[in-house]
Amino acid sequence: MFDVTALGELLIDFTPCGISPAGMRLFEQNPGGAPANVLCALSNLGLKTAFIGKVGQDMHGDFLYETLQSQKVCTTGLVQDSNVFTTLAFVELSESGERSFSFARKPGADTCLRIGELNEDIIKNTKVFHFGSLSLTDEPARSTTFSAVETAKSSGAIISYDPNYRALLWKSREEAMVRMRSVLSLVDIIKMSDEETELLTGAKSPDDASKILIESGIPCAVITLGKDGALIRTKTSLAQVKAIDCTVVDTTGAGDAFWGGFLYKLVQSNKRPGELTAEEANDFVEFANAVATLCVQKRGAIPAMPYLKDVMNLYQQKVRR
Repeated sequence: MFDVTALGELLIDFTPCGISPAGMRLFEQNPGGAPANVLCALSNLGLKTAFIGKVGQDMHGDFLYETLQSQKVCTTGLVQDSNVFTTLAFVELSESGERSFSFARKPGADTCLRIGELNEDIIKNTKVFHFGSLSLTDEPARSTTFSAVETAKSSGAIISYDPNYRALLWKSREEAMVRMRSVLSLVDIIKMSDEETELLTGAKSPDDASKILIESGIPCAVITLGKDGALIRTKTSLAQVKAIDCTVVDTTGAGDAFWGGFLYKLVQSNKRPGELTAEEANDFVEFANAVATLCVQKRGAIPAMPYLKDVMNLYQQKVRR
């Protein structure tokens, strides 16, 4: 039995890394992809995780396969395909550490995962099944995602969803809205940023958006608010928890680190999302904030995911205050 299994993109984040002697920008090869980032955060915290997805049978795919193995993420469900190229994302960082992206994904290996390539033994034996919206942009990955989510749900898994909107990967904003909303009836817990609330619910306000999601039947909704922390709502509680002040080096993977921390607490609680008390909801976000805070103080996504000991030190300092 796995604690958390995730399906979706596993890719290379090429992040800025100085200037060459010839005056040209240098880029650093970093492993990434939101679902994989979440799993590596969870693995560093001590949970048993598994990844389902596809990379190319190329130098980048080999690197990503080896990365997950080194992070103790089960790779039995990772397919390598010689017919497609591993997806690449070129990241540009502002002075404040905020990101913008350029993707090489036409198609990328992650969009080419087929239903027949799914490892159902993993999907049927996981406590939490996590996925994002980028596997919904193209076929055959879209149908494969639905099949995997439906299998996991029928097997009793908690279904976790991160919309993770990337405008460049959709044909239009309207298509993104339709596709990103199409899975909501299957979801038990959702994490989104304040920039995604209107896409998912039609409401700009995080408070209004979370209320709409709960009323639609999702037991727990979490909305990240950047430097303002995060809002969490269940049927019986609503709380907003402030972020932890720190010096930001790179925000790549921050939301995934946060969600890894939250899912860690959820698995440890042995509860369904709708069963959380107000105190537990607040505590889970406090812990998740500590994980994200440590992540943004280092470069990259997977390489920046912290370990449990360091998270506990920061979390306990925060709680004591």
